[in-house]
Formats: sequence, structure tokens, C-alpha cells
Amino acid sequence: MDPKDFKPGKNGELIRVGEGPLAYWAFVPKPLPPKLKYTAELTKLASQAGMAVGCLKGAGAQLPNPHLLITPYIRREAVSSSRIEGTRSSLSDLFFFEAAPSDINRKPDVKEVVNYVAAMEYGLRRLEDLPLSIKLVREIHAVLVEGVRGADFTPGELRRSQNWIGGANLKDALYVPPPHEEVQKALSDFEKFIHSRPDIPPLILAAFIHYQFEAIHPFLDGNGRVGRLLITFFLCESDTLPLPLLYLSGYFERFRSEYNDLLLEVSRAGDWDSWLKFFLTAVVTQAEEAYENTQRLLALRENYRSILRDLGATPSTYDLVDDLFKNPYVTAPRFSGRIGISFPAAQKAINKLVEAGILREITGQSRNRVYLCAEILENLEVPTV
Repeated sequence: MDPKDFKPGKNGELIRVGEGPLAYWAFVPKPLPPKLKYTAELTKLASQAGMAVGCLKGAGAQLPNPHLLITPYIRREAVSSSRIEGTRSSLSDLFFFEAAPSDINRKPDVKEVVNYVAAMEYGLRRLEDLPLSIKLVREIHAVLVEGVRGADFTPGELRRSQNWIGGANLKDALYVPPPHEEVQKALSDFEKFIHSRPDIPPLILAAFIHYQFEAIHPFLDGNGRVGRLLITFFLCESDTLPLPLLYLSGYFERFRSEYNDLLLEVSRAGDWDSWLKFFLTAVVTQAEEAYENTQRLLALRENYRSILRDLGATPSTYDLVDDLFKNPYVTAPRFSGRIGISFPAAQKAINKLVEAGILREITGQSRNRVYLCAEILENLEVPTV
């Protein structure tokens, strides 16, 4: 890390660690909040982002069953956030493995995404009785890296050695976060800031929180994914968006280089303005896309229910349709177990949807058959505009 790339005092300080040929520079960010000038452009963008999230919040409140969309949207976020870190699993891969489990440990990329989903769901449950805190962050990290890349690096434990971003070693690194001796204080200041609930627009607070966590980089692995989880947890805890319907990682993945560069420029030059504009643009784009996607999926659900009414379908068949919006792949054993009906009754409901053209069998096997509602999957995989 070249100290000439950093403007001293702008958003933190460089400190020299070690002596002699092994010495290196590390960056210690200033405690939040930064001194920020709200330009007219930034203020307008923050207002647009707030309105977009407000529309999405309103749509969420009108959902007949919020979990119909919460479940797949969490998985969209999990796939995109994990792909930023180099995994190659798709949303379809994740849904398939959840519907028809196999030896998932032989698919490390899928396992990482499954862990992300588990960490998200765990964190949302824990927020009911534990505030957003370093304790919660550590618990989330332990769930996130269990049995996958990073599991050898003390899951849930703050690092006790130096890490870095980019480059083969500390001398060549693009960014070196605070030495491990500084991490505890940095996190303590970070937690105090979150709990202080400053009079700052919540979406800007979310951008502050994400940057600061990434700048501290308190774990040996998994920091990016935990940092993106924190955005969702903060928005839910602050009631800015009580339901996790916003998947910002889709935008971050699409503009991955810009995302990484802008986070780095906050550290190097204190360029909060560019990072905040990028973050708020991501919020506007993803909130509008999620709102439109929600309307499409709800219209699709009503269309399917109309078809079932014409066919005189049983209640379990309606249950199956709703289940498909949580996961468009289904097997008879999985469906029977989920709603507590017999295997023959589950298969009968599946056959009714095959007859209606809503499902199709995709394995070609006579046993262990898997069915897919391609129309729902296609709607869930709509790329960011």
C-alpha cells in the first residue's frame, strides 16, 4: 500500500506497523460520522432513494403473505453478494439444491450461498431480541463461514493477525485495514455510532455503516458478505424497510469494479460524495426493480389462482402455487413434508399443476422427480435494469 495514494487526515490515518524490511502501512478510519457537505445533487438523490424505498415498503405491507417474496428475495441477495466474492452459483442452482438436496458439500459455491441465506435468516430472527451490535455481527459471521471458505479462520472471532485486500503480500496490497490491535476500539466506536441513532437520513447511515465495516475488515475472511448483510439488518431494525425486499448486491455485482473503487476512495481521499451517490443510486435502481418485480409476481400468482379456480382445484393445490413463489422447484416429498399432507396428495397437487401447464418435470426420471415452474424462475431472475 503506497502512502502517497492517501491524503492524510481526510478520512483516517496511515500508521507504520513493524520495523525494517517487514514494516508496512495500515489505514485506521476515523470514527463515524464524517464531516459531510450535502450538495443539492446528493440531497435530491437521497430524497429519490427515500421515496423508492417508501414505495417498496408500502408494497410489502400489502402482500397477502410477505414470505412469498421475502424468501426468494433473500436468495437473490445471497447469490449476488456471494458472486461478488467469486462464487459462480446461480439463483437456479440454489433453488434446485434446496428443493432436491444432494451432497451439497461437493458444491462449495452452492454451500457458500446456502450459508449466506442461513446467516441472513438467523440475523433477522436475532434482531427480535438483540440490537445490531458486534455480538450479532460475530454470530452472523460464524453462521456464514461454517464449513466453507473461511471456516479455518476462527468463525465468529475477530482477527488476531493482519489481513489485506489485493496484492500478493502486505507490501503490494491495494488496501491494508487497521492492525488487529486497533480492531476492537474501531468496532467499539462503530457500535456506539449505530446505537446513537444520529439525525442523519437512514439510507445515508446505511452507506456509512457499510463503508466503515469494510474499512475495519475485522475478520480474516467473509468481511464483504457480512458488510452487505449489515445493510439489510440496519434497514430492517430502523424500520426503514421492515421486510428484506431490497437486494442491493445485485447492483454492486453489476458494477463491481466501481463499487470496490469508490469504497477505496473514501479511505484514500475522503471521497464520501461519490460513494454516497453510488450507494443511493443503487437503492433507487434496486427498489424500483424490486417494486416492479413484486407487481409482476403478484399478478402471476393471481393468474395461477384463476386457472386453479376454473379447474376446481383442491386447497393443497393452492398451497402448492404459493410454495412455488418461495422456490419454483418442487418435489412431492418436499411439498408433502412442508404442509403436512400425504405423498399421494402432494403428487396429485403437482399433477394438477402439470396439467394446467404451470409445472413441468425436468429430470425425465420415473423416480425422484423434480418439477419446475419456469415462469416464476424467469421472473425472479430478471436482471437489474
